[in-house]
Amino acid sequence: MGHRERLDRERTALQEELDRARGTLDSVAARAAQLERRAALLTDAADAARVAEDTAHRLKDADARLADAAFRAGFETPQAASAALLDDAAHRELQRRLDAWQTEEAAVRAVLAEADTAAAARRQPADPATAERTAAAVAQRVRDAASAHDAATRRCAELDRLSTRATASVRRLAPLREEYDRVARMAGLTAGTSADNERRMRLESYVLAARLEQVAAAATVRLRRMSSGRYTLVHSDDRTGRGRSGLGLHVVDAWTGRERDTATLSGGETFFASLALALGLADVVTDEAGGVRLDTLFIDEGFGSLDDQTLDEVLDVLDSLRERDRSVGIVSHVADLRRRIHAQLEVVKGRSGSVLRQRGSQGSAG
Repeated sequence: MGHRERLDRERTALQEELDRARGTLDSVAARAAQLERRAALLTDAADAARVAEDTAHRLKDADARLADAAFRAGFETPQAASAALLDDAAHRELQRRLDAWQTEEAAVRAVLAEADTAAAARRQPADPATAERTAAAVAQRVRDAASAHDAATRRCAELDRLSTRATASVRRLAPLREEYDRVARMAGLTAGTSADNERRMRLESYVLAARLEQVAAAATVRLRRMSSGRYTLVHSDDRTGRGRSGLGLHVVDAWTGRERDTATLSGGETFFASLALALGLADVVTDEAGGVRLDTLFIDEGFGSLDDQTLDEVLDVLDSLRERDRSVGIVSHVADLRRRIHAQLEVVKGRSGSVLRQRGSQGSAG
């Protein structure tokens, strides 16, 4: 097996060598013929090179002999000797040109001797290429400036036209602007955003504030009775922080003589103050509705926060409503109310559900 592998490697090496010998041709014979033709061409080239070299040596020798002959004849170069072979007419033409050149040289030397010329000669040499580039750039800038000037002229004309139109429009809009300013001022006042509206009170708040004053006045009648004459409700239009004003309520405490916020009332006081407000609101609504009565009023909880004296006073106020043919319903878990209110609907809980049980026969129910 090793001998066969060796033979295969040799065969592969021979095949590679054969491929290299063949080159790009189809066969070794064709490659050999090609190499023979190249060898013949090289041989011809070598012969031609030898002939050219011999010819160059002979030419060099001839040039040397020609220069030597010209020097012995009194000429510096063979060209000078060749020039001497000109005829008389050519010689006269050359002399004329020489004279003209000498005359021109003398004129140039005279100009160069002048002070201005000498000063100009001492300056740095001119750079035409840079000057041409600068001139081209300047010309382009001139063209750009001319275009910009034309555009600016057109724009100025357009601005003049627009300015004329704007002036005419402003004159037409002036009355509308004045009317708008009036409406805007009025809108700012009614919205509570104008600086002229010191309390920042909206129009609807202003209207409601007037009603609130009526409600506070009507509520005070009953609140004084419920509080034994201690509290009076008053409307307040004070601003709170950065907010708007107009719908605030304060209580005037007769014991201290001071006005304070309703938030300072205790739980029981808050209850009967709220009850007084509800009754006052009912009275105001009745008055505003052209005498339409609110015949029924339900009060849900809040009685447990009252002491006995206050509870009696509140019930007296509610009895006064009932005496004027109004029905007052009280929803409460306070046990003490059972002996004070005779007409009752009691909710009794049972295993099978809740049932209602009626007690008493008078006009109030709870």
